[in-house]
Amino acid sequence: MTTPELIIFDCDGVLIDSEVISARQLIHELSGYGVDMDMAFVSRHFLGRSYPVVLQEVRDRWGVQLPERFEADYRARLLAAFERDLQLMPGIVELLAALRLPYCLATSSSPERMRRSLQITGLSPMFSDRCFTASEVARGKPAPDLFLHAAARMGVDPAACVVIEDSLNGVRAGLAAGMRVWRFAGGSHLKGLDLTPPDDAIPEATYDDFTALRAAHPALFLPESVT
Repeated sequence: MTTPELIIFDCDGVLIDSEVISARQLIHELSGYGVDMDMAFVSRHFLGRSYPVVLQEVRDRWGVQLPERFEADYRARLLAAFERDLQLMPGIVELLAALRLPYCLATSSSPERMRRSLQITGLSPMFSDRCFTASEVARGKPAPDLFLHAAARMGVDPAACVVIEDSLNGVRAGLAAGMRVWRFAGGSHLKGLDLTPPDDAIPEATYDDFTALRAAHPALFLPESVT
């Protein structure tokens, strides 16, 4: 198996515990238009996908044409909720600081949402110019475009990349890119859900927290200091 040369992190649900906030906000906003869904539906169908794709799914599945103002209103209220409630995923700062190899971020979020999320959580300095969004490619997840774009920009062969994702669509995208995929299942949005993956989204490994991930791959990290 190829020794990893680059770790590609998803953002929402991996670096930050944001997906539960986003899902609850979306469920609430859409309920006002007669769209009834729950967290399990959002997790299986919407996680890892860009906002325009989600809206198109709503139109196709429920036949609901949302007003033009819906997106702007939703984004504004979501960012306000992030300001109040957004938290780092436990252990992520320590994990990033201990990595021996390069890493970057590849997310379906809009550039503005990504930028503000990193600012709120203090992660901006740890990623600086190593952030890539679906706005930079023709197709979002589950297509491999974003991960291939990130690997190319970082100058690393896709086969030498490891993707860390929480969503099934993200897992699919990583596999389609020819990369190793580890699923992170420690986010609040996945608590209590059936995480059995379908046949087209089976990761190499699944980790409930970053301590377990580090323990499984000690060669990728600096040794933990002894106090």
